[in-house]
Amino acid sequence: MELKRSEIDFIIFALPRWDAIYSSGTYSTAKEIARNNRVFYIDHPFTYKDYKTGKNTKDIIIREEALKKGRNIFRKVEGVPELFTAVTPPLMYPINFLPEGIIYNFMYKLNDRKLYKTIQRILIEYNVNNFIFINSYDPFYCNTFPDTFKPILNIYKTSDDISQAEYTARHGVRLENEQAKKADLVLATSRELTKKMLAQNPNSVFFPNAANVELFSTALFEDLPKPKELEGIKTKIIGYSGALSTRLDYELFKKIAEYHKDKTLVLIGSKDNPHYRKVGLEEMDNVVFCGSMKLEKLPSYLKYFDCAIIPFEKTLLTKSIYPLKLNEYLAAGCPVVVTDFAPLPEFESVISIAKDDDEFLRLIDEEINSDSKEKKLERNKLASENSWSARVEQLWVIITENLKNKEIYVT
Repeated sequence: MELKRSEIDFIIFALPRWDAIYSSGTYSTAKEIARNNRVFYIDHPFTYKDYKTGKNTKDIIIREEALKKGRNIFRKVEGVPELFTAVTPPLMYPINFLPEGIIYNFMYKLNDRKLYKTIQRILIEYNVNNFIFINSYDPFYCNTFPDTFKPILNIYKTSDDISQAEYTARHGVRLENEQAKKADLVLATSRELTKKMLAQNPNSVFFPNAANVELFSTALFEDLPKPKELEGIKTKIIGYSGALSTRLDYELFKKIAEYHKDKTLVLIGSKDNPHYRKVGLEEMDNVVFCGSMKLEKLPSYLKYFDCAIIPFEKTLLTKSIYPLKLNEYLAAGCPVVVTDFAPLPEFESVISIAKDDDEFLRLIDEEINSDSKEKKLERNKLASENSWSARVEQLWVIITENLKNKEIYVT
């Protein structure tokens, strides 16, 4: 069978929802695919418990009819390609608290039946025939679909070590392994994850995150106004963007602020982990919290970073991370210092990698003092190789090769 690219639809079931505050590799990939192909982007489901505890939140309110009555489950999203459709599945039963066994498996199947009905609606109402299905890091669903579920290619994508968070590890390790074994193809966003997935499925491929290079390049090439939070800062700025989560080394943050008293440490992102309070970051005069913000606003901040940092702890979790923010920093032309949390050989020529805290502190000064227009352009050039358009083209190469094995030829 021969198919044109444009004749292939994508149904993507993703852990990050389309309206999440943080940039998401899966959502960015989906938007890029939707420039030329129909994409049906199914939200990670809300449970009945989520609805009860959060029914007055915006996330629930805008989905109310879809969640409770199954109405208006399809949505066009402003600012994304017309071929992109966001899909809201119905409320699901909360089951992660249950132990592995008969009851858990029974409830899992009930949830999968509800989700599959949503997929059936997509297939019928949009006359979908040849589609690729991608489950992006959400093995808590999709393992028990019926035999009538027949995508031309079934892909599982992993983006974190699922064993390293208590909540996801409870059932996630087993479910992810099952999902990987059933998939025609597994995509893994880091080399470490690729190694892990190869043990489950020999057709596992390294498929790293990318960046909206066009957006973040504006920090380098355009005259963006200084954000209000930065207006009063007269010193050099050391910046971090991203959630203040468990993967960060907060003691290192404190050392940075103490050692670089002549500079200002600017942190952009939600305060997900209270540990930043324990080390006293809020009390430090040269630390500024800007809070979380939409992706589109970040270039205005990165433009004024004299050095951007990724101070991740070195753990099993971070060893499996390919940070999306790294390409964003580089596209903006920022000097970058990171801890040696994971192998990043393709970036070694344009970033500084610290083996310990003392070296991290020293490398910040080195990066700031040695920065130049030529280096900024070099960083941006490397990031351009990791744009979402380039990444989706890479995905099409992978898909085309895999479909050949099924005697489906993409032209």
